[in-house]
Amino acid sequence: MKHDFTVVEELKTKFSALEFVEQTTSDGVPTLWVPKESIVEVLGYLKNEVLKPYRMLYDLGAIDERERKHREGQPISDFTVFYLLMSFERNSDIRLKIALKGEYPTAPSVTRVFQNANWYEREAYDMFGIKFDGHPLLRRILMPLWWEGHPLRKEHPARATEMGPFQMPEDKSIEEQEVYEFKPEHWGLKKSTETTDFMFLNLGPQHPGTHGVLRLVLQLDGEIIVDIVPDIGFHHRGQEKIAERQSWHTYLPYTDRVDYLAGVVNNLAYLMSLEVLGGIEIPERAKVIRVMLCEVFRIYNHLVWLGTFAQDVGQLSPVFYTFTDREKALSIIEAVTGFRMHPGWFRIGGTAADLPKGWETLVRNFLDWMPPRLKEYDKMVMGNRIFKARTVGVGLFNVEEAIEWGITGPNLRACGLEWDLRKRRPFSGYDQFEFDIPIGQNGDCYDRAVVRMEEMRQSLRIIEQCLKNMPEGPYKSSNPLTTPPIKDRTMMDIETLINHFLNVSWGPVMPPGESGVAVETIKGITSYYLISDGSTGAYRNHIRTPSFAHMQMVPFMSRSYTIADLMAILGSLDFVLADVDR
Repeated sequence: MKHDFTVVEELKTKFSALEFVEQTTSDGVPTLWVPKESIVEVLGYLKNEVLKPYRMLYDLGAIDERERKHREGQPISDFTVFYLLMSFERNSDIRLKIALKGEYPTAPSVTRVFQNANWYEREAYDMFGIKFDGHPLLRRILMPLWWEGHPLRKEHPARATEMGPFQMPEDKSIEEQEVYEFKPEHWGLKKSTETTDFMFLNLGPQHPGTHGVLRLVLQLDGEIIVDIVPDIGFHHRGQEKIAERQSWHTYLPYTDRVDYLAGVVNNLAYLMSLEVLGGIEIPERAKVIRVMLCEVFRIYNHLVWLGTFAQDVGQLSPVFYTFTDREKALSIIEAVTGFRMHPGWFRIGGTAADLPKGWETLVRNFLDWMPPRLKEYDKMVMGNRIFKARTVGVGLFNVEEAIEWGITGPNLRACGLEWDLRKRRPFSGYDQFEFDIPIGQNGDCYDRAVVRMEEMRQSLRIIEQCLKNMPEGPYKSSNPLTTPPIKDRTMMDIETLINHFLNVSWGPVMPPGESGVAVETIKGITSYYLISDGSTGAYRNHIRTPSFAHMQMVPFMSRSYTIADLMAILGSLDFVLADVDR
């Protein structure tokens, strides 16, 4: 993937008085350090004024630089805030950075330029203690409000065993209950207008319509939703902190659990960034195996989504049928990898093993089984008049609004924008396959269902091509960062023996650098922004997930609808709360 570097000269021409510092990164994304006082102005120019603008703030995060050794050519800073912008017209990204100094630094909020910066800045404040001047509601978002410290700072303990035993004396229990008492004014809400008293209703954190532990505080005017306050973080497990104490290899199984319905697709998102970081080439057979299993997981996810979505709007039967078909997909995964939902089977440079004998029969049976089932679901669900009544014209948003809030994947394509990285920025050999990108027209709950139904058919097309055209050759790279030397050779010389021992026991040492490759996963675009300091594990592993962005947009797309409509909206988005909270 080649990015457009002409924007760098455009910025230098427009802001000739500013001192930009260019940084070379492993992923090839144009990366510029900008004076923090000018970041709002520069971002505004890139979004609104530059030719072929960068309309989406795809990601925003922070880095604690205080223990980093390899920063050649970068401005001195204690902390860094980075902004990754995406241009659809250029099919290119740009990464901006600002250098912050001091133990608890401040930065200008960019929420007046990008609305979706709100949650990202709150997360950076929560995890690093960075304050954003001008933010409308700067408070913790993932950690409990009573939490002491900021977990992604380097001095914060990484394990519970380093923090002392958990205690809950009575006075602390009372204090925490008072903290969690909902007070509308703390969230920027009003209790009433001149003519109306609003009612506030908790939906969750234990509710079947939220598909996990999620609390939505609804502000209601009668039956109508005036506003929503999403309260997330109940599933937060410190994924990014864990990455700092795992090796590059041993962290891999954790990626399965970020989106627990995506399995190896999340492995791929992590590995793509890691392989770019290490300059590792993947054999053709490994690429096709990866694509085939990713598409099996895409169908598996969409089957689970279809059954539960139909159930959310009152149709009970489909979930039993879709979960039966789900087992057909998982039988392939289990036969190939030995596991089901969390196989952790992809490896740096390829896969853990070759395909087993008889895999063709399993795949062929699945390809013969699914098309008639999808026709049945078209009649049972998509053609059902009650399902249509609950979803058509509900939860509407257009392309511009989707881009403003960072929406990606099927939810963006349902608005009519044909944007899928498997086509736009082909990875893992997707450019060798023939398939179409389904889109919707109205951006409502029904169109989001239409897109996912057609995606399953396109995934079957891709799997069929994998079956017919599986190349011969190795299933894993021979790069020494991925594969130890052949055992027989370790007895011949000491260098080979040492290399084998270190690679197996410690794992590979990745060269210093930064890499973040965007991958079209099942729910949208996912990327792992990996920073290596020349060690056996990540100095920083920042995970950008689609569900986090989608959840932030729920209040915007739900206003003026009813609670019953909200159930359809939540179901149509296809989020996973572990993907939100990480």
